[in-house]
Amino acid sequence: MVKEKDPEKGYIALLGWSLNAIDALEKFDRRFVVVAPNWAEDYAREHDIPYIRWDFERLNDRSMEIAEQLRDEGVDVAVPLFEETVEWAGAINSVLMDNPRLYGQSVLFRDKALMKRRAQLGGIRVGIFEEAHDRDDVIRFLKRVNQTLLKLDGDPNDPIHLKAFDKAGCLGHRVIRTPDEVDTIPDEEFPVLMESHLDGWEFAVEAWIHDGEICFLNISEYVTLGYSVFVPASPELEAWRPRIREEIEKLIKTFDLKSGFIHPEYFVTSDGTMYFGEVAFRPPGFKVFELLERVYGFNAYQGMVLVFDPKATAEEIKAFFPREVVDADGHAGCFGVYPRRRVVSRLEIPEETQDDPYFDFHELTPPLEETVTKRTAFGTHWGLVYFHGDDPYRMRDLLKHQEDLDFYI
Repeated sequence: MVKEKDPEKGYIALLGWSLNAIDALEKFDRRFVVVAPNWAEDYAREHDIPYIRWDFERLNDRSMEIAEQLRDEGVDVAVPLFEETVEWAGAINSVLMDNPRLYGQSVLFRDKALMKRRAQLGGIRVGIFEEAHDRDDVIRFLKRVNQTLLKLDGDPNDPIHLKAFDKAGCLGHRVIRTPDEVDTIPDEEFPVLMESHLDGWEFAVEAWIHDGEICFLNISEYVTLGYSVFVPASPELEAWRPRIREEIEKLIKTFDLKSGFIHPEYFVTSDGTMYFGEVAFRPPGFKVFELLERVYGFNAYQGMVLVFDPKATAEEIKAFFPREVVDADGHAGCFGVYPRRRVVSRLEIPEETQDDPYFDFHELTPPLEETVTKRTAFGTHWGLVYFHGDDPYRMRDLLKHQEDLDFYI
């Protein structure tokens, strides 16, 4: 149901196409327009979705056009929905808000090497990292890291991680242990960011920020990176909340954040040291926004728009967000399915998954082709299976167990 819009509140441009975000905004009291590529136009017109066509290629001489078009339309702020639109949001908001620094800030959120340098300047602890322009750079870094760790001949190497400079999450993420594995990296993936491996508990944070203050902070617990996550986190991870909050406040100060939404990732090592991994300025993957709505009842897309909106009031924001952890109705998690076989013919949800009391629903579709593409790096899942229940430990075990089951046979 479309909610009546309040002209006194902010007019929002959503950058990127997300039906869940559009549905959330239709039920919210803010005017909005979706800025998306031309393939979305027919659907938008057919369903009366306010729409402006724009192809998000690299910023170029024409980039100013969309900022001016949105300004003339009366838009107050642009909100990025995907990694590829973060830089665009910075460029557009620097015009809409007459603040050139916003574009430079968005570049820090896109370029992982610049991001880590900025974090270091703010006194935030990060692992060892370097840029690689070719395979020789990767081999040198692998050897240097292991030399630093005083490895002897015959000792297994500590792995290093390779990540694309400007892609989301697990896209382009590779783990390299030997020089031979370096030969498998395609030329087109360079340049890349190289990082030392951190042994520890990896988790993500979602933080809604307004006027430099945290309005709501969620801790997402990864069960297996690239496969599964649940919210809110287990009591052991939630015990770190005061420290995590301090780190987020440090991040806000270091990146000069006034308002908006961030999705950083951290590691806690066995000695209790917390390392910063990276930070994104857009909604997280693995439908964490939808998981949060399942347990808290608030719509995270609406919350994101609220903190971005320069016309939002502190009272309105305080009334919108629930209390962290205590207001959650159990735990919600999801598992990303990737076929375990090389050839598949049909989708078949395992009975033990479907019959489990924690099973909620799934978004899996029948296979379009029989041969499963070999998973490069972390790869991309074929769809998600959702769970909800009271016990975080049972949730963790259940999500882990899904890795042993076949959904495509």
